[in-house]
Amino acid sequence: MTVIAFSEARRRVSVPLAACLLSFTVFWAAQRAAHVSMIDLMVYRAEGVTVRAGGDLYALRATAAHLPSTYPPFAALLFTPLTLLDVPSMRALATAGNLVLLLAFVGLSLRLVGHARVGCVLWVAAGAVWCEPVWTTVRYGQINLLLAVLVLWDLSRRPAERPDRWAGVGVGLAAAVKLTPALFAVFLLATGLVARCAGRDGGPWLRPARRAAGAFAGATLVAAAVLPYDSWRFWTGMVFRTGRVGRAEETANQALRGVLARLLHSTEPGALWAAAAALTAVLGLAVAVGAELRGGRPWAVAVCAVTALLISPVSWSHHWVWCVPVVLLLWTRGHRAVAAGTTLVFCSYALWWVPHGHGRPELHQGAFDLALSALYPVTGALFLALAWHRRRGRVRLRP
Repeated sequence: MTVIAFSEARRRVSVPLAACLLSFTVFWAAQRAAHVSMIDLMVYRAEGVTVRAGGDLYALRATAAHLPSTYPPFAALLFTPLTLLDVPSMRALATAGNLVLLLAFVGLSLRLVGHARVGCVLWVAAGAVWCEPVWTTVRYGQINLLLAVLVLWDLSRRPAERPDRWAGVGVGLAAAVKLTPALFAVFLLATGLVARCAGRDGGPWLRPARRAAGAFAGATLVAAAVLPYDSWRFWTGMVFRTGRVGRAEETANQALRGVLARLLHSTEPGALWAAAAALTAVLGLAVAVGAELRGGRPWAVAVCAVTALLISPVSWSHHWVWCVPVVLLLWTRGHRAVAAGTTLVFCSYALWWVPHGHGRPELHQGAFDLALSALYPVTGALFLALAWHRRRGRVRLRP
């Protein structure tokens, strides 16, 4: 009986494993056939070269596109090992690393929603690799999957069930590399404070929030010790210059700011965006905290991720790799039509059907192009609305 059970288990894994390997192989070949530039990876390497040479990190202009360094100095320290590799090896390693990270991300996402079986991980990863945010992440050699894995490594474990002295460290390190994940630390802090005000023990959330702050501060201080000038420049000036990241109206900017810039035919939506972002942040955090205190950790994490993407000054389309846990959550909680629609949005590549690129055509979009270039934020807003609907008790919240 044991031999039969082992054989059956191996068969259940071998088929999805073969499918996943085939999908990844075809994906790799398609990326090579498309002559992907991995332009962001080249910027990361240039940052590592600048750190090793003692240059001015934020005066850097890399690649033919003259792209600047936009991340905190701690990220540049992490990029220095890239300088030890030749470019072809670096690109191959980055592609392989992102595919491994995708498996980890899918596994953690499934653990978050309570379905972390090996076969499921392989089947989902085989399909998820083709969605636009993942394709573009690998195409540019981006670090989105790494940051998402760090966050989910912390938050896929329920604090009341598995107290962990390392919980929060992943969120803090992710925020030290790129500021957007810091909203997850704010979520933990807010949840702990609300729980305490309600007479409950806020420790399961306040402790990870303190660790996240400590990890962020520690990484930032290490960077300041190694790169004092660059750290001073970033934290006193560069961090506030959102225009360095890219133009607000670009089609790839799938944040509220991008939608408003295109809608208003303006390069800077200004106060209107600030007000919309502030309102979205408050409402999103309120929904996330409410879901968390009701035992709905999967909803809380997904809502927090979508909120962070919406309120960030720039959320490029590849930042939306969080569509993976969102779709899995919707599917496993019975919202299968919504999950299918969300999958269609992120696998359609439709935002690239509109005119974009040279000449800034995004400033002259008509209604149809505006709708296509707002697909991700609109989908994110609808997801928040569904989560709010559940929060108000019209649909029973499940953990």
